[in-house]
Amino acid sequence: MKLVFAGTPEVAVPALDVLIASGRHEVAAVVTRPDAPAGRGRRLVASPVAERAEEAGIEVLKPARPREESFLARLAEIAPDCCPVVAYGALLPRAALDVPARGWVNLHFSLLPAWRGAAPVQHAVMAGDEITGASTFLIEEGLDSGPVYGTVTEQVKPTDTSGDLLTRLAFAGSGLLAATMDGIEDGTLQAVPQPADGVTLAPKITVEDARVDWSAPALRVDRVVRACTPAPGAWTEFRGERLKLVQASPAADRDDLAPGELAVGKRSVRVGTGSHAVELLWVQAQGKKPMRAADWARGVRIAPGERLGTGDVR
Repeated sequence: MKLVFAGTPEVAVPALDVLIASGRHEVAAVVTRPDAPAGRGRRLVASPVAERAEEAGIEVLKPARPREESFLARLAEIAPDCCPVVAYGALLPRAALDVPARGWVNLHFSLLPAWRGAAPVQHAVMAGDEITGASTFLIEEGLDSGPVYGTVTEQVKPTDTSGDLLTRLAFAGSGLLAATMDGIEDGTLQAVPQPADGVTLAPKITVEDARVDWSAPALRVDRVVRACTPAPGAWTEFRGERLKLVQASPAADRDDLAPGELAVGKRSVRVGTGSHAVELLWVQAQGKKPMRAADWARGVRIAPGERLGTGDVR
């Protein structure tokens, strides 16, 4: 088939690579989000998908909005048979959905109908799911509600961050998406409607969602930190400033600390929760680079009884 691939971040690149390398289908063009400011200089930088497509000599389309007439006209000129999608990041209008004869097929990082929405992996980690996966489905105008072509499963490890899990799913899902394209092309694969039961939603994780509540059990604190790593980053307050929690781990052998109370040892920093303590491993103070929690604690000279999570952040 002639394909137009839509995707933007690094997590979409493995799927694009597999489709380019397959030799069975032609990736005629790539659709991605416009260049965005990045780094200290805030200079405009192309998306990872755009960079990979340009390396491969593939035409790159960067509409500010996919309903732009110029984009729709070019899409119609290319006349793709199917449009595979991985984390494109913009809503596709009906005018775009109607162009490819075999539709737009999305690789979504959950086992649908669970975790429909923008942040399925983060919500799976935050909810403590033991198994998740990826699904390919035919895009409709509803939110991730289209019929499913196929799935792959992936175990969620107890120490997984969202970044860890998403990396594995990106590679497992790339094979699934390629197999889905093959099955659509040769007619051996039919999409099956999603069940009405088991629908859960996964909206974007906000900065406020990533704020740690020290009155919650240690297990919940651990899940929030892992779910929000690398983005948007779990955080708390310390002396009126934001402190990012880069890595933490439940520490079941210390349960006599009040929620948020700090206990500093020679090589450890522990914080009380609503159950037992959590050990801080890596933190990042405002305007600083990530550092070991023990080094941070020595530098700020924590007073006895001092707590995290109190007061307003400046």
